[in-house]
Amino acid sequence: MTRRGLLIILSSPSGAGKSTLARRLMDWDPTIRFSVSATTRAPRAGEADGREYYFRTRAEFEAMIDSGDMLEHAEVFGNFYGSPKGPVDAALAEGRDMLFDIDWQGGQQVRNSSLGKDVVSIFVLPPSIAALESRLRGRGQDSPEVISGRMQKSRDEISHWAEYDYVLINDDLERTDAALRGIIQAERLRRDRQTGLAEFVRGLNREFAAR
Repeated sequence: MTRRGLLIILSSPSGAGKSTLARRLMDWDPTIRFSVSATTRAPRAGEADGREYYFRTRAEFEAMIDSGDMLEHAEVFGNFYGSPKGPVDAALAEGRDMLFDIDWQGGQQVRNSSLGKDVVSIFVLPPSIAALESRLRGRGQDSPEVISGRMQKSRDEISHWAEYDYVLINDDLERTDAALRGIIQAERLRRDRQTGLAEFVRGLNREFAAR
């Protein structure tokens, strides 16, 4: 039996636990690959092309957009970021699942792309706004001004929850992690994703005919 891979979109407001869930999902199944984005920003110390990012010039990136080779893209603080289509298309055709950690805008672009049929989109909600703010403050990484900005952005992100196939409320990490794995297992078994299923059934019918 063979199947086509999944394009897994995982989105959430900052602090809802998306990165932790993504890491645990790939620990559970190391065959799930994290999609490497392309960017026009310069590499930082220790970064390698094709590992952290595909580093491209602005002209190269714009050419990829014009030729339809980007699944999604956005300009952030003067630099382009986006997901090249080629590596994802190849992985899905080989039955490998790709995980995308992108916001609702990127998810919308991917769902509207030629690979939209392969998408499984999951939005992660915090148990409460108070818990979300507490998690952001508990990181100890951001100033009060930055946290305030993240909270404002979270309100906009949460407003797009209904655009996703699945919504998980992350009030218990273990339970949410188990639910996420259950979604992936079920989606892998969808009839239209099992590319070898029709031939398998034909084989069963040949057995019937030979009796």
